[in-house]
Formats: sequence, C-alpha cells, structure tokens
Amino acid sequence: MQKSFVIALFTAIFMNASSQTVIPLYPGKIPNAIEGPDEELKNINNTGQVRYEKVSKPGLEIFLPKKNKSMGAAVVIIPGGGYRHLSYSHEGTNIAAEFNKMGIAAFVLKYRLPSDKTMPDKSVGPLQDAQQAIKTVRSRAREWGIDTGKVGIVGFSAGGHLASTAGTHFNKAVIDNKENINLRPDFMVLVYPVISLSETLMHKGSRDNLIGTSPSAELTRLYSNELQVSPQTPPTMLIHAGDDKTVKVQNSIRFYEALLQNNVSAEMHIYPKGGHGFGLAQDRAPDHWTDRVENWLKGLGFIKK
Repeated sequence: MQKSFVIALFTAIFMNASSQTVIPLYPGKIPNAIEGPDEELKNINNTGQVRYEKVSKPGLEIFLPKKNKSMGAAVVIIPGGGYRHLSYSHEGTNIAAEFNKMGIAAFVLKYRLPSDKTMPDKSVGPLQDAQQAIKTVRSRAREWGIDTGKVGIVGFSAGGHLASTAGTHFNKAVIDNKENINLRPDFMVLVYPVISLSETLMHKGSRDNLIGTSPSAELTRLYSNELQVSPQTPPTMLIHAGDDKTVKVQNSIRFYEALLQNNVSAEMHIYPKGGHGFGLAQDRAPDHWTDRVENWLKGLGFIKK
C-alpha cells in the first residue's frame, strides 16, 4: 500500500512537472482563427521522431538550462516541414537540448500550419505565432532568467522562412501588443532556410501552403525575405548544404548578400554535401554546426566566452 502510494506520488509529480513545460501560445483567444474541431495529428516514426500535422492550437515548449549554466540568452526554435507539417523533434526538441548545453534557454514553437479551414488569412497565421512566441519570452523573461536583449530565433527549412519573416517584418505587429514589447529577434540562425518565394528560388510546397498556388506579385514579394532586409535586420548565421535538392542553397546566398548590402553582421557556412533536412545528423555534415553557432554567439557577446 505504502509503496504504491509513493509510486503514485512520484508519477503525479513527474507528470505535473512535464505538463508545465508546454504552455498555450496565447493566454486567451487565438487571433485570426476560425472556430472548429481540433484535428491535429501526431505521428512518431520508427526512429522515434515526432511530427505534427494540421496544427491549429499553437503552443510553446520550454527547455531551461541548469541555473548554474545559464547564460541569460534564449532562442525560439521553429521546426520546418514545408508549412504542411512540423518536424517537431528532429528540428525542435533535439535542437533545444543542444542550446541548453550552451546555457541558452530554448522554446520550441508549435505554430499553426496555414489552412483556409482554420484561418481567415492563412498567410499571416504563422507570423502571428512567431511574434507571439518572442513576446511571451520577453514578457516572462525575469521568471525564466532571461535577458530581454538576448532573445534570438532559430529556424529550419520552412521554419527558416518563418524565422526570417519574424526577423524582417518585426516593425509591423500582427498580434495584439498593447504593451509595446519589442518583437525583433536579437539574432537569427537559419538552417537550410526557405527565404524566397520567387519563381526561381521558391520551395513550391512552402509557397503554395503559405500564400496559395496563384499568389499575387505583391504577396510574393512581401514574403520573399531577401527583399525585406534592412539595416535593422538582426545579425544572422546561415547554415546550408550546396547539394540541397529541396531548398536551393541560393536562398541562403541571396539572403547573405542582402545582409551585407545593408551592413548587417552575417556569417554563412555552406557544406559541400549534406542534402536537405540534416538536423543534427553527424553523418550528413563534417562537423557540428551548433559548435559554429556557439562560437558565433560568443563573438557577438550574446553568451560568455
């Protein structure tokens, strides 16, 4: 009896602690949402990788480093998936663990996937969620031991498109921000990112899912983020493979050129091989790109050397 009680107690504590790591992204009503049933799907493949589809209820999963290791910096991590699904563990929770090792707090964003069924304007839904994530981290920075001037964003593939959108469209709030909290990321890490939605550079699936199969020239330009860079765009690290057949490496190159033209601090690493979607796979790149990111952040002063 006593042993069963102890097991039950520890189970309850563990479950409660785990549940506290995931919070709804919006404290109240989700903006730009059409009421309807939650049709979210969670899939786990034979290697244990978690993927989500049909996300309409966004959330933020919290990963804090040990207090004695904390550098006071934070990242919002945005998984990819062509705006059709979220590669949640491969480009989310696994990445969060790497940033925690650096002493950086990590917040994995489960953002809404564009859908005319769940949003009046699907093109702006993901950006709303990215801005809300940055706002949430800054508004609760003291609680989580974070310096509000050291909040960055990390994105992969289509998540890299969303991250670069957050880093180039921050002057216009697409969420309720009466508190006037700064929505600009302090730095960006873009890994094999979709950047452009132009005919020559686009990843067609990402473009179709976000802005439709026959988008206007105005909307295409708005979300082609190499055209939205300004001197206020955050310092950026770009990681890509030259043999990427899914998202052309020129997406990163064009963005890098735009950053240089606007005198924005930038660093880029292009591996000759690695393909697309390599995440942390050690057999796909000759080194650990996260080590390069750590050195870059040290050089910028976001974390201690």
